[in-house]
Amino acid sequence: MEAARRRQHPGAAGGPGAQLGASFLQARHGSVSPDEAARAAPFHLDLWFYFTLQNWVLDFGRPIAMLVFPLEWFPLSKPSVGDYFHMAYNVITPFLLLKLIERSPRTLPRSIIYVSIIVFIMGASIHLVGDSVNHRLLFSGYQHHLSVRENPIIKNLKPETLIDSFELLYYYDEYLGHCMWYIPFFLILFMYFSGCFTASKAASLMPGPALLLVAPSGLYYWYLVTEGQIFILFIFTFFAMLALVLHQQRKRLFLDSNGLFLLSSFALTLLLVALWVAWLWNDPVLRKKYPGVIYVPEPWAFYTLHVSSRH
Repeated sequence: MEAARRRQHPGAAGGPGAQLGASFLQARHGSVSPDEAARAAPFHLDLWFYFTLQNWVLDFGRPIAMLVFPLEWFPLSKPSVGDYFHMAYNVITPFLLLKLIERSPRTLPRSIIYVSIIVFIMGASIHLVGDSVNHRLLFSGYQHHLSVRENPIIKNLKPETLIDSFELLYYYDEYLGHCMWYIPFFLILFMYFSGCFTASKAASLMPGPALLLVAPSGLYYWYLVTEGQIFILFIFTFFAMLALVLHQQRKRLFLDSNGLFLLSSFALTLLLVALWVAWLWNDPVLRKKYPGVIYVPEPWAFYTLHVSSRH
């Protein structure tokens, strides 16, 4: 009788149908199962180290490399060394993000991950083109602390429709490219963060290597937030992370070492952004370029205004 009942109801408790259905629902909704909460992922030192290193070299370092390498090696009519850095970034970063998701102890929605990666690559590629031209304009006297129409090399162009073309290029670089690049980037990090919880309070500690990586990681995100002009996106993500931590604490779940590392990096970033804004709060030229409610000057605008103009 029992065997006949199981044949008639393959989804009964303990049957393979029930196990398959439970696995599907877990993957579909991304809920944290008791097994997932019980096991804490070890700190991913290799991935976080590679991630931080390539961010500093390929993202932060690309405009610097463009200025350091001789112009004869990379003529203005050809891609600069910084452009090749950007190309490498567009390939390596999505790969590292996917590897990070693979190591998450929580089952995350794969469709959202894949779409986010695709949009990320599209946005970073759009930014590659616009940023390449904008940075090459530095050699012609372009000043980042001024708007497109106020730049001396742009405002006298004839016909005036050429100025509209440069503003379109700026829009692709600073607005569309940044949105398609950074929104999926932070979405993926937040989804990964949502799986960084454990039922073991003893596992809610950062190892020594993680503590050493917090400073360079937080400093890079400061550059990303200020130069990318994404403070609103960043602060929304940070507070969503804090809200998730408070919500999970009610279930007696604690951040593991990877979640603590990411949250600590973002907290340091917020502190550095606050100090940066306070330092440049009364700068009249930068105030004119960033007239909105959210005043977060770009480092490169500060560089062209206060550093390069002295040489």
